[in-house]
Amino acid sequence: MASTFKTFGSGDQTVTTTNLHEVIPITGTIVSGTYSDLNIKNYSHGMFQSVYDYPYLSSSANHIFDITVGYSSNSSLSGAASTQNAKKINIYNQFAKVLVQPDITGSIQEFDQDGDISSGGTKMKECFFLPFSRLLVKDEIKKGSTTFSIYTGSTYATPYSALTISDYNASTDYKVNSPAGEYGLLYTSSTGIISTSAVGHIYYQAGIAVLTSSIFGTAADSKFSITNESVAAVLTGSSITGSTDGLRNRINNLQLNNSTELNSSIYFCRAAATEFNYSSNSTYLSGSKIVMKNFRRDTPASYVTSIGLYSSDNVLLATAKLSEPLKKDPSNELTLRVRLDY
Repeated sequence: MASTFKTFGSGDQTVTTTNLHEVIPITGTIVSGTYSDLNIKNYSHGMFQSVYDYPYLSSSANHIFDITVGYSSNSSLSGAASTQNAKKINIYNQFAKVLVQPDITGSIQEFDQDGDISSGGTKMKECFFLPFSRLLVKDEIKKGSTTFSIYTGSTYATPYSALTISDYNASTDYKVNSPAGEYGLLYTSSTGIISTSAVGHIYYQAGIAVLTSSIFGTAADSKFSITNESVAAVLTGSSITGSTDGLRNRINNLQLNNSTELNSSIYFCRAAATEFNYSSNSTYLSGSKIVMKNFRRDTPASYVTSIGLYSSDNVLLATAKLSEPLKKDPSNELTLRVRLDY
């Protein structure tokens, strides 16, 4: 335990932030059920399904993301005759309540296509939702890094073409009017031409992707149906699990970059020429004499082996160990840099 303390000055401390990114590629073979669907977990409540990178009963399986679908009560698909109608509405409202800014009365609002809720505009009333595992997302999804490759066509067994969906230019152009944090607009791209209308949102801190069902066209456009039926027929006539199966089997590839925010407190521990030349170690003295001095006129010296950071009331909070002892005597000064990451 130290017996001599030195207080940090204003220039002895600084704080830095570093963002670490990791590329997460998810192949369509995993999403569509690489292990004979043993890596796809369905639940008795039937409100969503989970995708794992390995059979989910295995202890080594990692949860990748969930997949579900819902529509607004104002949607033309909403009706008592629709399969799991109440559950689909509840799912939509659940995500809208978390991700969309409520109106002035506190009521839930629908997902806005261009993100500008105040100006009205086109609403995304029927949506697929993909909440990603925190294991993948870490602190947040890196802006401008999300890309979906989704097959269109009359049936996913015979795909028509791969549609690329990405948050183009989101690194500098993103929205901040969501209670869940920042989000980018997802656009489609064909032959290098980016669409002008968004087809979904990607919420970076929440780690949730929202895709409008309109990417598969309408009831009259069979070329862009989700299974062998139109998307409207699937969303009204199929269960949530059946609808998510249709989307899941159409995902060709999915890629995103996660972000880990590393905050660091850096302390510069300075020992001036006249400081810390003596050790508080009990073996430093013998018979009131410095053991390492051969003659009385020899210069006192000590060897620095560790640094302790203390609170204002001298309680030890952290210890840093040096790779090798450093000699300290009145002829030199030391500045040791201590970094705490959190």
